[in-house]
Amino acid sequence: QVQLVESGGGLVQAGGSLRLSCAASGRTFSSYVMGWFRQAPGKEREFVAAISWSGGSTYYADSVKGRFTMSRDNAKNTVYLRMNSLKPEDTAVYYCAAGLIFGSTALGAFSSWGQGTQVTVSS
Repeated sequence: QVQLVESGGGLVQAGGSLRLSCAASGRTFSSYVMGWFRQAPGKEREFVAAISWSGGSTYYADSVKGRFTMSRDNAKNTVYLRMNSLKPEDTAVYYCAAGLIFGSTALGAFSSWGQGTQVTVSS
């Protein structure tokens, strides 16, 4: 089990950038696959990005590929999501998640979730 706390959300103009952070508490952070999901009001929670245990492999949703970059620092028990060229369509609550298997983008593949952080992109 791992406890996750997101931070870094806020209000930004279209075209701007934000970096989200997810701090994990636990002894085995490096053994977890980490992911980011987002949910806009009235819509389903959707996959954004995932990163492998080592950080050597990443996978992105088509909607964010080329704009968002996920990374992890196992020494700091922290993962990041750098968000560039933000669009109003990116407005959502962003959730950090932890799982055990890299290769699935399904919600059920992730066993631990943070509380979410709001990202609002104005036009």
